[in-house]
Amino acid sequence: MNRIKQLPTNLVNQIAAGEVIERPASVVKELVENSIDAGAKRIEISISNACRNIRIADNGSGIHPDDIQLAFTKHATSKLKDEESLFNIQTLGFRGEALASIISIAKVTCTTRTKDFEYGTKVESENSIVKTSKTGCAIGTIMEVNELFFNQPARLKFLKSEKTEFSYIQELVQSLAIANPSIAFILKNSGSMVINTTQNADLLTRITQIYSHNIINEIKEVNKSDDITGIHLYGYVSTPDFTRSSKKSIYTFVNSRIVKCPVLAKAIDAAYKNMLPIGRYPFAVLNLEINPEEIDVNVHPQKREIRYKNTNQIFNFVQSAVGYALTSAIQAQTPFPQKEEKSEPLPFIRTFSQNEENVIQKDNNKVFSFPLKLEKKDTSYIVNDSNQTKMNINFETPSKLKRVNIVGQFHNTYILVENDDNLEIIDQHIAEERYIYEKLRNQKEAASQLLIISDVIDVEPSDADLLVNAKPQLEKFGYKIEKISDTQIIFKKIPQVLSQVKLQDVLSELLDNLRNAPDNELDTREEKILITTACKASVKAGDKLTLWQMEEIVKNLRTTKNPYTCPHGRPISHFIPLKEVAAFFDRNI
Repeated sequence: MNRIKQLPTNLVNQIAAGEVIERPASVVKELVENSIDAGAKRIEISISNACRNIRIADNGSGIHPDDIQLAFTKHATSKLKDEESLFNIQTLGFRGEALASIISIAKVTCTTRTKDFEYGTKVESENSIVKTSKTGCAIGTIMEVNELFFNQPARLKFLKSEKTEFSYIQELVQSLAIANPSIAFILKNSGSMVINTTQNADLLTRITQIYSHNIINEIKEVNKSDDITGIHLYGYVSTPDFTRSSKKSIYTFVNSRIVKCPVLAKAIDAAYKNMLPIGRYPFAVLNLEINPEEIDVNVHPQKREIRYKNTNQIFNFVQSAVGYALTSAIQAQTPFPQKEEKSEPLPFIRTFSQNEENVIQKDNNKVFSFPLKLEKKDTSYIVNDSNQTKMNINFETPSKLKRVNIVGQFHNTYILVENDDNLEIIDQHIAEERYIYEKLRNQKEAASQLLIISDVIDVEPSDADLLVNAKPQLEKFGYKIEKISDTQIIFKKIPQVLSQVKLQDVLSELLDNLRNAPDNELDTREEKILITTACKASVKAGDKLTLWQMEEIVKNLRTTKNPYTCPHGRPISHFIPLKEVAAFFDRNI
């Protein structure tokens, strides 16, 4: 076995560089963050030579000439004074690894000057050997990194194409520019301007500089503070109908530091739950301000991971803040007033059907049913029971809302609605599914129907066990399913809204959803059951509807908290602006 020996300084730095400097974007991140910490108000990044040459110029405080050589040694920093300050980090950099790592894998020239000197200092470094000299320059620092990985050909092979590597740099600079709207950022690629932002902008202005001015109409402000904990979350999130194809447009920061934080990501996902189509993601810019002593950013050399002292508190705070912004946005865009929610559980009746129905009435906790016919008369219905006696039942319906101008039904699937300045196309099935889903979700007690007679249904042994394990969640939403053998089950009770649905269809859908819900995630299992119930209880695509039935579906939709998507995430409606129709026919409006 070889004897133990001390590794050369350059090799030590190269090993460290493997953790800190992953690709060209890593160099940009470390150097730009140094510029931000130095108080720069303008930072210019120039990229060339397939992203292997990087020049970063700032107008920050510069580096004192007596400190310049020390700045390029490992674990040398001006941002950390003692052990206590490690747990109260208020700068982006603090580990003192970046410059030492960079000079071990690239040819670096640094020109810097502070306001206290009439001359600057020039530093040239290669293979961790540093040489300094005096030079003339403006206040600030210019870092020139050339031939990145010149002494590590193996690392060069792992780099992606020039286009891909630059896309990483562009995404990084966008994030840094959004996190620091008061700083002007300029990004050039081989001399071509890619990003050019102004100084002293506010967050909304900075977002429009990075994207476009039109995005203002698609996003809502998030601004929530907790005086007790000192936590503050601010930023912008998109409305549910403005989505992206990837998560690249979700920007999360903690104390203006770019972070890869599962807690924030899950909180955002939870706030948008059941609002977005499958495979679509929101646009979000959120900055969490928190006491530095409540977090730990010293988790990884790249400083993108973070830990919280109270993870649950952060999750709930972020979810509620984003959820409130989305709810406010939905209510503001809903063209009809929200219906006031009742605190008591309402028996849900499929009001769109005028045929024979099986309606459940509750009396002294007893459940019974009787066949009836509904005759529409204002907001009341005349019930004809089997004994031909009549009684009035006033159902809670949205009929008091503004009348819906129904144009008609297309393909027995879509309801066409005329609004002031557009034509709205509504999917009848998922519109009603959203309404039923929210009704069931808000009920404190599930309205159920006892089944005196029910067919025995054959199932796989594993499915029978699955239903038994899910019994508490099933009963919460009005189901009672008994296992009578290893391969047979029977329905004893079903949710009231499913009184006209084939039990075999309900069971098949329930099993499909429960199989995909992990045993240890009860919330997910309950959600699957609730979505199944709402889906099966809703009018189907292909069902021909009367004008009154279409009106009721649309009015019910207007009372929901989220009229954008069904519980599966599919969009409910599509708008065709009047201007677009008129333009097609060469009309001026």
